[in-house]
Amino acid sequence: MTARVLIVDDEERMAEVIAAALRRAGHECETCASGAAALAALDARGADVVVTDWKMPEMDGIELLRRLHARRPGLPVILVTAHGTVPSAVAAMREGAFDYVTKPFDNDELRATVARALEMRRLERENRWLRQEVASRYAPEAVIAESPGSRELLALVRRVAPSRATVLIQGESGTGKELVARLLHYWSERVGRPFVAVNVKAFAEGVLESELFGHEKGAFTGAVAARAGCFERAHGGTLFLDEIAEIAPDIQVKLLRALQEGEVLRVGGGEAHAVDARVVAATNRVLRDEIAAGRFREDLYFRLNVIPIQLLPLRARREDIVPLAHHFLAHHAAEAGRRLALSPEAEEVLAAHGWPGNVRELENAVERAVVLARGDTIASEDLLLEERAGAAPAADGTLQDVLDRAAAARIRAALDGAGGQRAEAARALGIDRTTLYRMMRRLGL
Repeated sequence: MTARVLIVDDEERMAEVIAAALRRAGHECETCASGAAALAALDARGADVVVTDWKMPEMDGIELLRRLHARRPGLPVILVTAHGTVPSAVAAMREGAFDYVTKPFDNDELRATVARALEMRRLERENRWLRQEVASRYAPEAVIAESPGSRELLALVRRVAPSRATVLIQGESGTGKELVARLLHYWSERVGRPFVAVNVKAFAEGVLESELFGHEKGAFTGAVAARAGCFERAHGGTLFLDEIAEIAPDIQVKLLRALQEGEVLRVGGGEAHAVDARVVAATNRVLRDEIAAGRFREDLYFRLNVIPIQLLPLRARREDIVPLAHHFLAHHAAEAGRRLALSPEAEEVLAAHGWPGNVRELENAVERAVVLARGDTIASEDLLLEERAGAAPAADGTLQDVLDRAAAARIRAALDGAGGQRAEAARALGIDRTTLYRMMRRLGL
């Protein structure tokens, strides 16, 4: 997108020189001969950055800067002056100028200064959008919690979030352990700092040490440069260690030291690096059983288990099932470009199901129903759960395997009927092509 630069100078020739230099960088430029004209242009056509002369009659650059910021507080303003003294620069910065350049200026320097101003503007917009997204997604009222157990859990998370204490989250797969970890971060004073999530099971033992603690250049084959680990990248924020029970014994020792000392030693390094990262760990195993079996250190368990949080399976908080289903339906139906509702029978089937896969299985079922629904209402058969509510896994695979095969068969039939034309198959299924492609990738079609 082309950036719009407003150039203000009472000397027409100088304004055109600045405009010519910036147009060569691909910017759209408008010149104004006075501060009043610049304010009118800003109101009428807007601007991404303003470059203004300092010394002008009637309204100088500093006064224009004040008035610009009164109307557009985040607008970057660059002052151009022939008096590039330290006091004048200090005065400009105190008034909120982004930067200043002195006459005669270098064109490359001017273009670089404008580029930095535009980048700052972009980052501010992105940061504002991300904060709004976080505020809406992780606001207390946005979290589905209808059952007493869920409400008690959220109350506990709110009390724990402001502290620095290490948290251990235990619960079955699919119960929302990462969501709780993110709530602990976004409801704390660390919200503006990094949230770094690591699934320790995803890394081989030798790779995990480098991933957690970092490495120095030449520490091992392929270490062509020094690299900070997850602890250092999460400095000031939160480090979420998922599947913590899978960590190897020798890494457990180093993790314990990092938690106790607040510092990490990179692989191949000799100097410890201080870190301030709030650690949240999670597991779907019972760590007491892992300790009894000799697979997990008891001292590390106590270091992690300062604040224990036990997540209930979905079958133990049935009041949440239908509200969660409506939440997932709104999301996936919007992605598919459809307006859908759950039938009363479908809601009954959802409430009666055993949900061995917990919330993750529920979301998969709703996404599948969005694809399979023939009309504007999701019927119980679209969920593919009615006959298997509470049943054990089929002999030829898990329940999820059976459901995925049924969805794959329906998609294949639509593709065959459309002669392989994906757009036509998507229309026959009542979904958009993006949703069809995503389902095909997930099902391996």
